[in-house]
Amino acid sequence: MAGNFEVFVDADSLYRFRLLGPDGTVMAVSQAFKDKPAVKAGIDAVRECAGTGLVTDLCPAGAAAPPAPLPVHEPAPAASQGDCGPRPATRLHIFSLAKGPRGLAAAPRWTRAVAP
Repeated sequence: MAGNFEVFVDADSLYRFRLLGPDGTVMAVSQAFKDKPAVKAGIDAVRECAGTGLVTDLCPAGAAAPPAPLPVHEPAPAASQGDCGPRPATRLHIFSLAKGPRGLAAAPRWTRAVAP
């Protein structure tokens, strides 16, 4: 679903529009316009240029946003015997899964007995 434009009158009795996201979040607010035809022209300009607009990064080189907090996962309740419900996820690294079975099946080369 696409966003919506809302036209409104601000505290200074000038027209503005805001761009709302699909969930109703305010994505952008326009400058002030004197009349509704000017607001319509502004909305048309945004519709025409927004999809092809270039992004210019004006942030300082060393600036970084603070890391987002990690989501907290609640442990799944223990499943009773015979329950085919979801199983709790294991926290294994992908390489530990790949190396696990092979590492258990074969001993290191330098410890194997060499046949004469």
